[in-house]
Amino acid sequence: MRAPRESESRKLLRRLQAVMAEEAQGQARLDRIVDLVADSMQTEVCSIYLNRDSETLELCATHGLNPAAVHVTRMRLGEGLVGRVARKRRAINTADAPATKGFRYMPETGEEVFSSFLGVPVQRLGERLGVLVVQSKDAREYSEDEVYALEVVAMVLAEMTELGVFTGEGEALRPRHAQQVLIRGITGQEGSAEGVVYLHDPRVVISNLVSDDPERELARLRGAVDALRLSVDKMLNDPNHGGEQTEVLEAFRMFAYSRSWLRRMEEDIDAGLTAEAAVEKEQTAARTRMKNADPYLRDRLADLDDLSNRLLRMLTGQGRDRGDLPENAVLVAKNIGPGELLEYGRGLKGVVLEGGSVGSHAAIVARAWAVPLVLQAEGITTEALSGDPILVDGDQGVVHLRPDEMVRSAFGEKLAMAAKAQERYATIRDTPCVTEDGARIEMMMNAGLIADLPSLAGSGAEGVGLFRTELQFLTRNKVPQRGELARLYAHVMDAAKGKPVTFRTLDIGSDKVLPYMKRQDEPNPALGWRAIRVGLDKRGVMRMQLQALLRAANGRPLQVMFPFIAQMEEYLAAREHLHREIERERVMGHPLPEAIRVGAMLETPSLAFAPRRFFEEADFISIGGNDLKQFFFAADRENERVRKRYDTLNVSFLSLIEKIVARCEEAGTPVSFCGEDAGRPVEALCFAAMGLRCLSMRPASIGPVKHLLLRANLGEVRRVIEDARDEGEQTVRPAVMEYLRTR
Repeated sequence: MRAPRESESRKLLRRLQAVMAEEAQGQARLDRIVDLVADSMQTEVCSIYLNRDSETLELCATHGLNPAAVHVTRMRLGEGLVGRVARKRRAINTADAPATKGFRYMPETGEEVFSSFLGVPVQRLGERLGVLVVQSKDAREYSEDEVYALEVVAMVLAEMTELGVFTGEGEALRPRHAQQVLIRGITGQEGSAEGVVYLHDPRVVISNLVSDDPERELARLRGAVDALRLSVDKMLNDPNHGGEQTEVLEAFRMFAYSRSWLRRMEEDIDAGLTAEAAVEKEQTAARTRMKNADPYLRDRLADLDDLSNRLLRMLTGQGRDRGDLPENAVLVAKNIGPGELLEYGRGLKGVVLEGGSVGSHAAIVARAWAVPLVLQAEGITTEALSGDPILVDGDQGVVHLRPDEMVRSAFGEKLAMAAKAQERYATIRDTPCVTEDGARIEMMMNAGLIADLPSLAGSGAEGVGLFRTELQFLTRNKVPQRGELARLYAHVMDAAKGKPVTFRTLDIGSDKVLPYMKRQDEPNPALGWRAIRVGLDKRGVMRMQLQALLRAANGRPLQVMFPFIAQMEEYLAAREHLHREIERERVMGHPLPEAIRVGAMLETPSLAFAPRRFFEEADFISIGGNDLKQFFFAADRENERVRKRYDTLNVSFLSLIEKIVARCEEAGTPVSFCGEDAGRPVEALCFAAMGLRCLSMRPASIGPVKHLLLRANLGEVRRVIEDARDEGEQTVRPAVMEYLRTR
């Protein structure tokens, strides 16, 4: 039953190819196409509707409807049968259109005289572009062959739209990727940047869609699929891949060897498409299926999507070449892992991700680099092309793509103001942070990469209050060796040039899953098996890391901090592990650290109420503000609906900070605050007013925070906070901001 359809499809595609080759403007081409399709399918009507904007369709060409309705008739997504096709991304085939649910009469078109209706979506890789429709007076349903033929034409229309073949006058015919676009996301890292787009995973552009030699195209496809299968088999046989990686690759192999996947693409080639066009047609169909699939199936279809991209690159020769990274590159990607991001280096001006979360590995790296980062910028990878001008506003979580001169001018003023502020902060870089009323505040920086350490001198930080050791594990595909870690930690100490460095032991689990570690099926990972809980259970890893730290010190002072301590016993058990390794190193004759300070990260409210003995036993305590805040308010910091609902300057949270500071003072134990809020000047001011004398933050925040603290009177701020609390205010922010405005 396939042969007639395939022959007619190929004939239609050849005629369509001839139209595309003609010298004509966009509107003229569209008019020729609707005439051609109506003639080939023997229908009275063929119409093309294209997106005017993301929510509106516009009639752009028609054969058989009232010509005066072109560029006049518009409808919202979901409105009428055409709008339903666009919204549902599925064909509608009916013999009685006026009686079909959702039908809307458009008097200016004259379509009420046509009974049958077939509409198919025009889409490319999940992006909605428009609808292609045929109609007849006869009451009949269109055959499977006719539906297929119209879908093939719609696929060609989508590719031609991407290539800008149909540009002309009118909103719906504006050149794609030419107009300015404002995309709102969320802040991953503050700061602003101006540059050009560099797509991490650039779209493959297919210019050759129609083939006259199906045998040649079948051979090309089968050869590329064989090469793809070999590459997947090679990855599976790599001894460095294991655990969850193996499961992912097994899914890859299942799809790569799928006979139905290959058969569908072969049938599209028989119908007249080139090999790459057939791959993309199947990829578009898979992405459409993803939209409404359950999460598990969506993950599996994403594997198929990735395989299709690999296959397209093999067929077209279009691949990634990072050697052409421009100087002012802003990286744009759907998502990206820490290892991939690190490969780009610190030269990036900014990063924009279509997905991601504030606690993701990419966000950690971006903060370490002080690179503006916008997350959850929906549609950015579809809208952007490499080389497009782009403005990244990390403070507001906004991206301006291809901005006009007015926007660029205003943004330039913002960048100029930020540059002047940085010059001002540079003048106080080496000034000790002492408030007007004489309080000395230590300014420490957070780090996690060797590349961060040059910021130690340039930022004015007095040391590293937190060195995240997990990044060295997350960016590898196997467990690092002890000697490798020892050399890395020694390098960190060398780069610090005598300034203190606090190494936090491995903090994995929750959102930080090692590539070679089997993911735990936990309903709430943030409250599950993570950080010190993993370390105490996986003693071999903790032991190896502690040995590496001791050897890296090589006689120098060493500060070790254990993460996510929820009760005293966990801290004591972890410290005992360290003491055993110290004794082992002593017996082996290795030099021991000159002094060892062992601390805990207070990230759970329970630890604030630990026995007094805990505060006496700990050499120091660091308040892990990011996790403590989310557990205190029971608000997931990865969930945009709730994470900003609760203010850090809420009197309840500040009272908890006050209690922790008081308990540490009673025991004579140094305490610091580490986290994003430490790098926000107003929050840092309030923490200092509550008694904290050490703050650890990203390097770029030290200047703004110090600038405010140098001009502050903590006694006055403390009274403002206490007055607001006594008056029953929920947050002290308004009172503190008013105080700062009037002083």
